[in-house]
Amino acid sequence: MTSQPSTDLPVNADALRAEVQSKYREVATTPHGEFHFHTGRFLAKHLGYDDAWVDPLPDAAVESFAGIANPFASRHLEAGEQVVDVGSGAGFDTFVAAGQVGSDGAVIGVDMTPEMLEKARRNVDVVGADNVEFREGFVEELPIDDGWADVVISNGVFNLCPDKKAAFDEVFRVLTPGGHLQFGDIANNNPVPPEAMQDIDLWTG
Repeated sequence: MTSQPSTDLPVNADALRAEVQSKYREVATTPHGEFHFHTGRFLAKHLGYDDAWVDPLPDAAVESFAGIANPFASRHLEAGEQVVDVGSGAGFDTFVAAGQVGSDGAVIGVDMTPEMLEKARRNVDVVGADNVEFREGFVEELPIDDGWADVVISNGVFNLCPDKKAAFDEVFRVLTPGGHLQFGDIANNNPVPPEAMQDIDLWTG
């Protein structure tokens, strides 16, 4: 059962989602535009992705990559594993995962931004990844069956979720017992003033 979002959140979830969608819509449609973060092959190289994973991918599958870390740095995926990519964007990490799990494995990317999903689905044909599927959904309401995933990956997404408990509850719902969560994200060790928590621009800036 999907966990119920908390009603006591620091920011309006719908407003935050709309702002995140607006920002990443632009990354999907104009990937070489001016952003406050790096994108594409330069970013993948900077984050330590293996050239052997990235070089074979066409530009369309890499150019809208806007992650903040390398979720594969701690563990190479195993052949045959079933993987969920939470906040999959245009599919870069999804396709890297697909290459690692091979034809006996499967990867489902989940994203909430229509333009990213449209691009990701086009990229499936460009890459020729028969073991990949993209679904529309929120982190807090993943469209995945209970216990389906051997691995959940994510890259710079949980920090954008106002209800982190609901998000992680969903992750562990879709993971098989003993499964792996591999993610990169942004963390803050210092207390955040309430007025800052309520500022949507600070969440997405």
